[in-house]
Amino acid sequence: MNPREAAELLGHCSAFDNRKPSQAAAVAWASSLHDVPLDHDTKAAVAAYYSTPPKDPEQRLWILPHHVRTLRARIRSRRLENFQYEPIGDETVPQYLARYRRQVRAIASGYVAPPADLPALTGGPHKDVAKVLEGANIGRLVPDSDEESLAAEVRRSGPLGIRCPACGAAIGRPCKTPGGSEKQPIGKPRRKPHGARLRAAAGTTEQTAEQRTAEEERRRAASRLALVRMQNDEVWGAEIVEGEAS
Repeated sequence: MNPREAAELLGHCSAFDNRKPSQAAAVAWASSLHDVPLDHDTKAAVAAYYSTPPKDPEQRLWILPHHVRTLRARIRSRRLENFQYEPIGDETVPQYLARYRRQVRAIASGYVAPPADLPALTGGPHKDVAKVLEGANIGRLVPDSDEESLAAEVRRSGPLGIRCPACGAAIGRPCKTPGGSEKQPIGKPRRKPHGARLRAAAGTTEQTAEQRTAEEERRRAASRLALVRMQNDEVWGAEIVEGEAS
């Protein structure tokens, strides 16, 4: 781009931002865009810049040479997204490079319509890739919801892998203490899971109400028996001491 072409481009920009082009500005822009021609893509880059709103609504859009260069390259690269080189038989390396550059230039500039469809890959995977895929978890069922996915992730050995039968804590969530507060309305998390959750995780069958009552009565009876034995031992020891003293 020479100063005359840069002046024309600045005039195109002034239609968007009302700038006042000058000869000095034209020389500066020509120096910054010396390898960028004044073509349809260059003017399209200016239009693309001013058609995109700024992040700050109060900010004034003011295009600079580096904006033109970047947006023009983006416009041309978009046409090459599905490009695939079309070789000829028995071509040499110089022939390949020359043909490749001509095809890229023709499609990027818009003279040749870009491919509409992405070329499909043919053939099976490389043997190394196939070996890796054999050990991968291919074909597994995908959960229908995020809740099922979370449950599947935490469904493992341990008390957090099951729902707590005591406080109702969900899978993967810690058990809660009774009551609550404004900060923790459903209760403060417990450091250790409830005993019922530990037993359920270990596969131990939960006792019924009758079984728990019988177990409590058995423990009370054992405590009473132990207390009687302690009292008897104290009385027996006191008698021996009194006998020795006499």
